[in-house]
Amino acid sequence: MPSVLIYDGDCVYCSAAAKALHRLGDVDGLPWEDETAQRFLRSQFGEEPFAMFLVDLDEGNVYAGRTAAGELAERAGMPSLASDLVVSEYGGISKVVGVASRREREPDDYHGVYDLRERARTDAEALAEASEAVSGSETG
Repeated sequence: MPSVLIYDGDCVYCSAAAKALHRLGDVDGLPWEDETAQRFLRSQFGEEPFAMFLVDLDEGNVYAGRTAAGELAERAGMPSLASDLVVSEYGGISKVVGVASRREREPDDYHGVYDLRERARTDAEALAEASEAVSGSETG
Protein backbone atom coordinates (compact mmCIF):
# COMPACT_ATOMS: atom_id res chain seq x y z
CA MET A 1 0.00 0.00 0.00
CA PRO A 2 1.44 3.42 -0.88
CA SER A 3 2.39 5.74 1.95
CA VAL A 4 0.46 9.00 2.26
CA LEU A 5 2.07 12.43 2.32
CA ILE A 6 0.04 15.11 4.09
CA TYR A 7 1.26 18.44 2.73
CA ASP A 8 0.30 22.12 2.59
CA GLY A 9 -2.17 22.19 -0.29
CA ASP A 10 -2.00 25.99 -0.51
CA CYS A 11 1.73 25.80 -1.31
CA VAL A 12 2.40 25.36 -5.03
CA TYR A 13 5.90 24.02 -4.31
CA CYS A 14 4.57 21.46 -1.83
CA SER A 15 1.84 20.39 -4.28
CA ALA A 16 4.39 19.98 -7.09
CA ALA A 17 6.68 17.94 -4.82
CA ALA A 18 3.75 15.70 -3.81
CA LYS A 19 2.93 15.07 -7.49
CA ALA A 20 6.56 14.28 -8.28
CA LEU A 21 6.77 11.82 -5.38
CA HIS A 22 3.58 10.14 -6.55
CA ARG A 23 5.17 9.57 -9.96
CA LEU A 24 8.02 7.70 -8.23
CA GLY A 25 5.48 5.11 -7.22
CA ASP A 26 5.01 4.51 -3.51
CA VAL A 27 3.74 7.84 -2.14
CA ASP A 28 0.29 9.31 -2.63
CA GLY A 29 -0.48 12.81 -1.42
CA LEU A 30 -3.37 14.52 0.31
CA PRO A 31 -3.53 18.21 1.20
CA TRP A 32 -3.43 19.08 4.89
CA GLU A 33 -6.66 21.03 4.33
CA ASP A 34 -8.61 17.90 3.31
CA GLU A 35 -11.14 16.80 5.96
CA THR A 36 -9.87 13.20 5.77
CA ALA A 37 -6.36 14.43 6.65
CA GLN A 38 -7.76 16.54 9.49
CA ARG A 39 -9.69 13.57 10.90
CA PHE A 40 -6.57 11.39 10.78
CA LEU A 41 -4.44 14.03 12.53
CA ARG A 42 -7.06 14.43 15.28
CA SER A 43 -7.17 10.69 15.91
CA GLN A 44 -3.37 10.33 15.79
CA PHE A 45 -2.33 13.47 17.71
CA GLY A 46 -5.46 14.78 19.42
CA GLU A 47 -5.20 17.98 17.36
CA GLU A 48 -4.57 19.05 13.75
CA PRO A 49 -0.90 20.06 13.72
CA PHE A 50 0.11 22.08 10.66
CA ALA A 51 3.16 20.17 9.44
CA MET A 52 4.24 17.71 6.80
CA PHE A 53 3.49 14.08 7.63
CA LEU A 54 4.26 10.82 5.87
CA VAL A 55 1.97 8.00 6.96
CA ASP A 56 3.25 4.49 6.27
CA LEU A 57 0.49 2.00 7.06
CA ASP A 58 2.64 -1.00 6.15
CA GLU A 59 5.31 -0.06 8.72
CA GLY A 60 2.84 1.46 11.18
CA ASN A 61 4.83 4.72 11.30
CA VAL A 62 4.03 8.40 10.98
CA TYR A 63 7.02 10.54 9.99
CA ALA A 64 6.77 14.24 10.80
CA GLY A 65 8.48 17.44 9.69
CA ARG A 66 12.21 17.14 9.03
CA THR A 67 12.07 13.39 9.58
CA ALA A 68 9.36 13.07 6.91
CA ALA A 69 11.49 15.17 4.54
CA GLY A 70 14.49 12.91 5.12
CA GLU A 71 12.43 9.75 4.61
CA LEU A 72 10.99 11.16 1.39
CA ALA A 73 14.46 12.09 0.14
CA GLU A 74 15.66 8.54 0.78
CA ARG A 75 12.62 7.03 -0.95
CA ALA A 76 13.25 9.32 -3.93
CA GLY A 77 16.70 7.76 -4.24
CA MET A 78 18.68 10.82 -3.26
CA PRO A 79 22.23 10.14 -2.08
CA SER A 80 22.54 9.99 1.71
CA LEU A 81 24.51 13.26 1.75
CA ALA A 82 21.58 15.01 0.06
CA SER A 83 19.07 13.36 2.42
CA ASP A 84 21.17 14.45 5.41
CA LEU A 85 21.23 18.01 4.04
CA VAL A 86 17.44 18.03 3.66
CA VAL A 87 17.11 17.00 7.31
CA SER A 88 19.75 19.38 8.70
CA GLU A 89 18.55 22.37 6.64
CA TYR A 90 14.84 21.63 6.93
CA GLY A 91 14.10 24.75 8.97
CA GLY A 92 15.73 27.05 6.44
CA ILE A 93 14.17 25.27 3.48
CA SER A 94 10.76 25.49 5.13
CA LYS A 95 11.17 29.24 5.73
CA VAL A 96 12.19 29.91 2.12
CA VAL A 97 9.30 27.83 0.75
CA GLY A 98 6.94 29.59 3.17
CA VAL A 99 8.01 33.04 1.99
CA ALA A 100 7.94 32.02 -1.70
CA SER A 101 4.46 30.50 -1.37
CA ARG A 102 3.19 33.33 0.90
CA ARG A 103 2.29 30.85 3.62
CA GLU A 104 0.24 32.60 6.28
CA ARG A 105 1.26 30.41 9.21
CA GLU A 106 4.36 28.70 10.49
CA PRO A 107 4.49 24.90 10.66
CA ASP A 108 3.93 23.38 14.07
CA ASP A 109 6.96 21.83 15.76
CA TYR A 110 6.34 18.18 14.92
CA HIS A 111 9.39 16.11 13.94
CA GLY A 112 10.39 12.49 14.40
CA VAL A 113 8.80 9.10 13.90
CA TYR A 114 5.59 8.27 15.72
CA ASP A 115 3.96 4.88 16.05
CA LEU A 116 0.64 4.79 14.23
CA ARG A 117 -1.89 4.71 17.05
CA GLU A 118 -4.42 1.92 16.96
CA ARG A 119 -7.26 4.43 17.36
CA ALA A 120 -5.98 6.22 14.21
CA ARG A 121 -5.64 3.12 12.00
CA THR A 122 -9.17 3.31 10.55
CA ASP A 123 -8.69 7.00 9.74
CA ALA A 124 -5.27 6.18 8.23
CA GLU A 125 -6.90 3.62 5.95
CA ALA A 126 -9.48 6.25 4.90
CA LEU A 127 -6.56 8.63 4.34
CA ALA A 128 -4.93 6.10 2.00
CA GLU A 129 -8.17 5.64 0.03
CA ALA A 130 -8.71 9.40 -0.29
CA SER A 131 -5.12 10.04 -1.32
CA GLU A 132 -5.24 7.30 -3.98
CA ALA A 133 -8.34 8.95 -5.44
CA VAL A 134 -6.75 12.43 -5.40
CA SER A 135 -3.36 11.30 -6.70
CA GLY A 136 -4.96 9.15 -9.39
CA SER A 137 -7.11 12.03 -10.65
CA GLU A 138 -4.09 14.36 -10.81
CA THR A 139 -2.04 12.00 -12.97
CA GLY A 140 -4.82 10.46 -15.03
